[in-house]
Amino acid sequence: MDERFEEFVAQRADALLRYGYLLSGNPHDAADLTQEALVRLHRAWPRVRQKHAPEAYTRMIMTRLHFRTWRLRRRERLDWALPETARNDHLPSDDGLWSALADLPKKQRAVLVLRYYEDLSDEEIAVVLGVARGTVRSHASLGLAKLRITVPDPTAKGSSS
Repeated sequence: MDERFEEFVAQRADALLRYGYLLSGNPHDAADLTQEALVRLHRAWPRVRQKHAPEAYTRMIMTRLHFRTWRLRRRERLDWALPETARNDHLPSDDGLWSALADLPKKQRAVLVLRYYEDLSDEEIAVVLGVARGTVRSHASLGLAKLRITVPDPTAKGSSS
């Protein structure tokens, strides 16, 4: 096995797993997405390594796998509620944000995760999702509008008129 591939996996596997969790909303699917994406990355490693973009390629694989899996089982809705004792140190406190994010349509959630968690530009998101830049902006706008309705404004808690 290529030593650089092993180094990449050792350095970025946790970040990819977190990305998978944000896409899928549950740890089991996140692990599956990460594992399958790394298998596919390994097959394409010589080509991807030459372009110096293994992480972007892996995220694109994960996003596309997630959409494909979602399409196959969109009629079946599984609820993966984490136990109350579970800790997600890598995620900020939610105030309902993560559950509201999980309720968004898959593409809106993916756009918001890529934009605000992964800090990608609209152009980069369009490449990852294989859509036009305008579609990215539309999904972001619709997703943010839904979140504004569902998630309470933290600044409004202490304000009084």
